[in-house]
Amino acid sequence: MRIISASRRTDIPAFYSKWLLGRLRAGFCHWRSPYGGQIHRVSLLPADCLAIVFWTRNPRPLLPTLKSLHEAGYRFYFQFTINGYPRAIETHNPPAEDAIHTFQRLTEVISPELVIWRYDPILLGLATSEAYHLERFDQLSRQLEGYARRCVFSFVDFYGKTERNLKGVEQELGAFQRPSANEQRSLAHQLRDIGLSRGITLYSCCEQALVGEGIEQAHCVDADMIAKLRPDLQLRLKSAPTRRDCGCFESTDIGAYDTCAFGCAYCYATSSRTLALDRLRSHDPADSILWRPPSLRDADLGKVHENVQLVEG
Repeated sequence: MRIISASRRTDIPAFYSKWLLGRLRAGFCHWRSPYGGQIHRVSLLPADCLAIVFWTRNPRPLLPTLKSLHEAGYRFYFQFTINGYPRAIETHNPPAEDAIHTFQRLTEVISPELVIWRYDPILLGLATSEAYHLERFDQLSRQLEGYARRCVFSFVDFYGKTERNLKGVEQELGAFQRPSANEQRSLAHQLRDIGLSRGITLYSCCEQALVGEGIEQAHCVDADMIAKLRPDLQLRLKSAPTRRDCGCFESTDIGAYDTCAFGCAYCYATSSRTLALDRLRSHDPADSILWRPPSLRDADLGKVHENVQLVEG
């Protein structure tokens, strides 16, 4: 049995829910390694899916299906990002008020324990100062009180694509900064206090130095959470960090980079919204793979083709 990540690489619930539901009915999908190009087939049968971890900013397209998915034997929880940044940073995200309403509705459908709020990543700059984040977090947590139990946070990583995308935003909002360890700790502790006052515990994602004093380590693919979803099984899950200080356990990610159309300037998974839109338009909901590069447009993924390695996994 495998944990399915859907997905760190794109927002499957928001943009590819029809594809996902089709693949669950079919009982399998293919995914392409972003590092070597190998094509993998993975079973999506309920008996083979230990759990599905959904990563999203808009799970609304999946809401009508969650009860039937549970009845079919699937178990799942959600990582739900709500930051509420200015439009220059989050160009096409759902408005924060809409996202909060959806969050509330989702917890009513499946349980507050299974919906994790992500205030992530924290981007500091002239227009998004410490004071800005304290006010924004206070506003959001006030509306999520009683609905959110956990909040995962991290500070933005300045990958090459992130720096390029943020350069354009700086013309409108001013420069962004790389906060020192003390500046990160100061803000994190203030957010912790606001969260605790609303019954929300903060979890630090890939920021081990911030763990402690009321801040827990995040395990976004979480063995304890999955054990609660599968109390009938004796689980021995393998730790599989995706980067430094990551607390995640092993999972299979079925998404594809450069396919999310939200256009967040800080995103590590999308180099440009234009490219993501092109790939979204060429996406075939009936295909077994979320997105095919041109070299695979005519390939039958059920067979091994020249320059394409098909493996189980």
